[in-house]
Amino acid sequence: MNLEEKSQEVRKVFEELDLEIKSFLDASKLTCISGCGFCCSNPKVSASVLEFLPLAFDLYDKGKAEKALEMLDKTSEEDACIIYKSLSEDGHSGFCSDYNNRGMICRLFGSSARKNKEGQKEIITCKKIKAEKKDLYESAIEGIKSEMPIPSSTDAYRKINNIDFRLTEQQLPINKAIKEALESVITFKFYTENQEPESVDNF
Repeated sequence: MNLEEKSQEVRKVFEELDLEIKSFLDASKLTCISGCGFCCSNPKVSASVLEFLPLAFDLYDKGKAEKALEMLDKTSEEDACIIYKSLSEDGHSGFCSDYNNRGMICRLFGSSARKNKEGQKEIITCKKIKAEKKDLYESAIEGIKSEMPIPSSTDAYRKINNIDFRLTEQQLPINKAIKEALESVITFKFYTENQEPESVDNF
């Protein structure tokens, strides 16, 4: 697969995952707190290059790749994800400006489960939800022990790892992951648009 085909495969994984997430949220009602951007404002969120290929290709197709790179060049390790738009001074209120192209980590957090040391499912979520939506959280915990559907974070990552392990094995600060995805897409597009197609089949 070339880079664009890998991006399309990632998007397919995301589309399937979104349906699983919807089923869980419909059943549990355990949604994020409206207007909360606490997790998104954390500069220590890490991600892989592969999960941001769909965003990078979309930005390229819209003619926004170079501008995004300029923004990324100005960020520091203390800055939150560039597609998160803060609405408060502390950054804890805001929204994702490109929700459809958000990464795997953004989709899974608050809407998926992992196995704990006892082999039981536990919801991957934040302290604010546990505190402010305590009843719904506790109900969801009981629900996922039986029939309530919830995506498995392990399964989701396995699916994208199978697309290209090299682009998922390293977890980077989220802005660095976006930047490397953009740089890869720009390079890929340069060669596909300026050379014969067979020369980039294994890009």
